[in-house]
Amino acid sequence: MKTVSDVIVVGGGPAGSFTAMNIARQGVSVTVLEEHKEIGVPSHCAGHLSIDGLKRLGMYPLPAGIVENTFHGARFHSPSGKILSVHFPSPVTCAVNRELFDKHLAGLAKAAGVDYCLGSRVESLMLGDGGAVKGVVARREDNVERVSAKIVVDAEGVSSRLVMQAGLPTLDRCWLFSGVEAEVENVKDIEQDTVEVFLGRDWAPGFFAWLIPKGEGYAKIGLGTRRGNPKELLHRLMVKHPAASKKLRNTRILRTIYHPITLGGPIPRTYSHGFMIMGDAASHVKSTTGGGIVLGLTCTRFAADVAVEALQRSDFSARFLSSYQRRCEEALGFDVKVMLRLRKMLDAMSDRQMDNAIVFCSRIGLDKALSSTKDIDFQGKSLSRLLPHPRVLAALGYLFYIYLSANP
Repeated sequence: MKTVSDVIVVGGGPAGSFTAMNIARQGVSVTVLEEHKEIGVPSHCAGHLSIDGLKRLGMYPLPAGIVENTFHGARFHSPSGKILSVHFPSPVTCAVNRELFDKHLAGLAKAAGVDYCLGSRVESLMLGDGGAVKGVVARREDNVERVSAKIVVDAEGVSSRLVMQAGLPTLDRCWLFSGVEAEVENVKDIEQDTVEVFLGRDWAPGFFAWLIPKGEGYAKIGLGTRRGNPKELLHRLMVKHPAASKKLRNTRILRTIYHPITLGGPIPRTYSHGFMIMGDAASHVKSTTGGGIVLGLTCTRFAADVAVEALQRSDFSARFLSSYQRRCEEALGFDVKVMLRLRKMLDAMSDRQMDNAIVFCSRIGLDKALSSTKDIDFQGKSLSRLLPHPRVLAALGYLFYIYLSANP
């Protein structure tokens, strides 16, 4: 392990690797410290990504084998079984193998000159005068080393250990949900190009459950929940849900993973002297769906540019690094505010209100209006473009009426 590096990135997930790659491509020495002994293991999410989002990042098409399936749309099941389907003329999303996806990003970073130290758990920050971050203390097997750096990038995920050590506000724990994801075989009667979403407090309190076909009878199923045991809720969905059980009751679970989902929007401050935060640690995640890869990777580009500028100027102050957060807010601010408001509106709805909303949206033909946009990452801007459409206005007005009724 290098004991000195220009930049240390904590975490070898997508946000960490993409940041490291973009910094290293500008001639900077970068070391990634990853606590696990293999990149991409364990997997942390369903890997359901927007194709347009990946294209904007210059990452699509992906190498053979990473994309498991592509999708033309989604089918939403209300708590009582009402259905709203949205279909697009061409694929809008894809499911990726997260292990291979993460390894692909790490491979790109290594090709750019990034040094990876696997099995290296960062235990604490090295702090200097005034709380300035000067590096990290990392454990690798029985060895503990102090690794100096001019900038430390925190891409550790939702644990927020280093954020707390830096004295910065962390994730809003009120918006930290429990997630479970399983890969199954012998799935029956599913449309291969359609993701299915199951709503209702009996199945996924405060969030939703999903079924993502992989092809040949294989699928990813999972859910997020504000309360309750996610394992028990997933079992209940598979055996008791009126629609999901018909597809899943004879399946065999191949593997199951559990992971937290942060839905509260970006943390208030993502920088301090010599320190920047990104990815799930910064809660760069869509409050509506829990997806964070495209938003997170978008912000890593800003972090990389600011880090390189700081190195060129030898200015690692909080004041200089604050431009990272400003750039993120300029790119995402409107969208994350809209998505958090939508999440709060959805969270306030009872099952009966959700049923009525699905029926109303289906009756007015909302699916036809939604099918005219393919941008599912920057949802605030997408809704703004759709606002002139009377069906979208009617649906938003209905949801807002329900929200106000629940929050007088």
